[in-house]
Amino acid sequence: MKVMVTGATGFVGSHATAALMRAGHEVRLLVRRPDQVPRSFAPFGIVPTDLVVGDILDEAAVASALDGCDAVLHSAAIYSLNAADAEVMGNTNVAAAQVVLGAAVARKLDPILHISSTVALTRFGGTDSSLPLGDVTLPYSRSKVESEKVARAFQDQGAPVVTVYPGTVYGPDDPYNGEQTERVKWILRGALGAFPQGAAHAVDVREVAAVIAAAMEPGLGPRRLVVPGTHVDGDVLFAAVNAATGRRLRHLKLPTPVARTVVKTIAAVQPRIPGDWHYPADLEAVELSVRDTDFTGLFDETLGVRARPFVNTIADQIAWMARAGRIPERHAGVLAGR
Repeated sequence: MKVMVTGATGFVGSHATAALMRAGHEVRLLVRRPDQVPRSFAPFGIVPTDLVVGDILDEAAVASALDGCDAVLHSAAIYSLNAADAEVMGNTNVAAAQVVLGAAVARKLDPILHISSTVALTRFGGTDSSLPLGDVTLPYSRSKVESEKVARAFQDQGAPVVTVYPGTVYGPDDPYNGEQTERVKWILRGALGAFPQGAAHAVDVREVAAVIAAAMEPGLGPRRLVVPGTHVDGDVLFAAVNAATGRRLRHLKLPTPVARTVVKTIAAVQPRIPGDWHYPADLEAVELSVRDTDFTGLFDETLGVRARPFVNTIADQIAWMARAGRIPERHAGVLAGR
């Protein structure tokens, strides 16, 4: 099939696009920055050449990108737990879902994959196979819930919209310094030594890409696919980092009221710091962890995708970060030079 892809130069988008191409699909990318395409795809040894330059909120650009395509992968979204990004997320994520999914449904493309997040389903009281919507009202979570409502409205009409819900995505070959690359970087510096109580899910980007490629099959109607990975708290994350690197990094588990106070204090200081420096401790991350929504058991095993152990994901990520110059080699411990 010929698949139109949004967000292809991003972390999930680049891995997913490469997986689609390996599976034999043709791809057309809707991109704002064509100069980023070679850099994002260099790790895969491929360079997609069918490009439409434009914005995901531009209906004419989206229409042009969809011409001649059979299916869609909509992975473009702004992902940030930094409250400073609230306005741009609010103005982009939901509107993009409306424009891209709406145009694909109108053309009767099949399937139409929409990349959401377990964040859209994170809530007090747990979850089940009906996947009730989340209850976190902070900016990123709110944008994912509202985008999910757009996708579900099309699904309720019978449109072949397939929503994919990854956990927090880790792994190698992040084209940018994404949230989890930054988080691991700060941990390796020994400068992120406290974590809130509770847990959230973490998944390997390559597992997400494999699910997307497996789900790119027409004729199956609307579906909802959870790709949760591993249920991870601070203990699990630090144990994985230490096991991978051979180091002995430690952390303190903060009670929820203390964690909320700490991150609010950090948030008050952040705007006074010049440049793009951002310490990865945000209120939204605390609220997501506090809810501790466990999606274990909701992964569709019939997709034929096998999950990597979380420690392997972390090891591959840290080894790549050292090779790519994202961290000093000494921070990678025994992984240096791998």
